[in-house]
Amino acid sequence: MSTLDLTREIERLVADIADRVPELEHIDPQRLLICVTSTRGGGVHGTYAKIHPLRFAGGAASRTVRRRRRTFTCTMPPVTFQGREMLYLIYFLVPRFLNLPLREKLITVFHELYHIAPECNGDLRRFPGRNYAHGRSTKAYNARMAELVDAYLELPGAKDMAGFLDGDMDALRARHDKVLARKYPVPKLIVSA
Repeated sequence: MSTLDLTREIERLVADIADRVPELEHIDPQRLLICVTSTRGGGVHGTYAKIHPLRFAGGAASRTVRRRRRTFTCTMPPVTFQGREMLYLIYFLVPRFLNLPLREKLITVFHELYHIAPECNGDLRRFPGRNYAHGRSTKAYNARMAELVDAYLELPGAKDMAGFLDGDMDALRARHDKVLARKYPVPKLIVSA
C-alpha cells in the first residue's frame, strides 16, 4: 500500500492536458493552485469542482463598483504559492468528485480548465451573452468537454496518466494507506470605499 497525493496527481494530469490538448495549451499549470474541499455527502449530485479566478475582466487586479450613490474599489488579494503568484484556484469537492465514473471526473477537470481565459491572465473565458461563463448552454459546454476528453484519452499514455482517478473514494482508500490533498481557504475580496 502507498500514499496517494491527490493534489500532486491532479497537478500532473493538468500539466499533461495543457501540454497535449490544443484547446487548453494556453494554460500555465504553474499559475494554478489545485485544492480540495469537503462535501457533506458522498453522493454524485451537486457541484464537483469550482474555479476561482484571481483577477477581474481583462486580468485587472481591481475594479470599481458603483452601488446607489457610493463607489467601491474591489481588489483581489494576491495568492502566492512556492514563490509564484497564482492566477486561479481550482477546488475539487471530495468525496463527491471522486465518486464519479472516471470519464465524468475527466469531464469535470476539463470543464474547470476550459474556464481559464485564453490569455491565462487570471480572468475567466467569457462567452457572449448573459451566460458568459458557459455560453449558450451548460449542456453544450459539457458536451464539448466530453469531446475533448474522448480525444485526450486516445493519446498515448493518457489513460495511464488519469489512472489514479479510477474508482470511487472507497476504492482509492482500499488501494492506498493515505489519501492526501491540499486545502486552501478561498481568498476574501478586499473592498474599500
